[in-house]
Amino acid sequence: MNKIKEILIGTNNEGKYKEICNLLPKNVKKHSLKEFDISGKNIIVTGASRGIGKGITRVLADAGANVLCTALTDVHLNKLVKEISLKGLNIEGLVADNTTILGWDKTINFALEQWGSIDVLINNLGDAISKPIATLNENSGEPAMSDDEWHDVLDINLTHAFMGCRSIGPHFLERRIGKVINISGTAARQGVAQLAAYSAAKAGLVRFTQSLALEWAPYNILVNSIAPGPFPDIDLEDEKFLDERINWAKSNVPLRRFGDLKEVGYLAVYLISDASNYMTGQTIYLDGGLTYA
Repeated sequence: MNKIKEILIGTNNEGKYKEICNLLPKNVKKHSLKEFDISGKNIIVTGASRGIGKGITRVLADAGANVLCTALTDVHLNKLVKEISLKGLNIEGLVADNTTILGWDKTINFALEQWGSIDVLINNLGDAISKPIATLNENSGEPAMSDDEWHDVLDINLTHAFMGCRSIGPHFLERRIGKVINISGTAARQGVAQLAAYSAAKAGLVRFTQSLALEWAPYNILVNSIAPGPFPDIDLEDEKFLDERINWAKSNVPLRRFGDLKEVGYLAVYLISDASNYMTGQTIYLDGGLTYA
């Protein structure tokens, strides 16, 4: 279509070009909404080498963004970076511990050296330890959660987002523009037995999102959260486990399936794009209806 337009307008036939457009089917004439375009955006995604972070990274790169994905080790990171790079897309990988100040300094400095500016931060670190708060049955031999385990879960799921926002804050505030997406989870809305630390951290992340959104709203910095439901990483899970998850989802999730990792990425594209510029402080539950079942 652009070539046709160039030829016709170049020969003073702009009217003919419009006539041809009117004869085309509507789906051919339709152009993408520029408000959803995120090409050229500079985006950091933490915990990006597997699971939801990997799904988000793939989608953002496909959408034309410049993506820096971080992970604690390069075990899965190098493979993801190679996969995306071979498609000719803009991807950088960085090994960093984003539960530490040093890790965040390394991440922010690397991104600024690569791009000169940062548009979006996606705080995606997450992990859980399933243990009771106190020993439930002395005969079971199951130990209660230790102080270190409690703090580890909170650091990974909640404190890392605080550190990331504090680290990138001066850059966003100076430019008076920026976006943050925190990845929470359905445990923020529904507590889970023996996952008290994880549930508390994810719920805390939702309130952190709301508070920071209000704090940064006068500076045109938007802060939102995505709370995904069940999204197994089919690249890493064994067949038996996946079968169990499929059967569980059919029985428990209203949409009768678990999520595709890229679906979280699609929602992230919306929150990154200009189409969401009037949204801040929100948590969107992407869970197939699970939290309302």
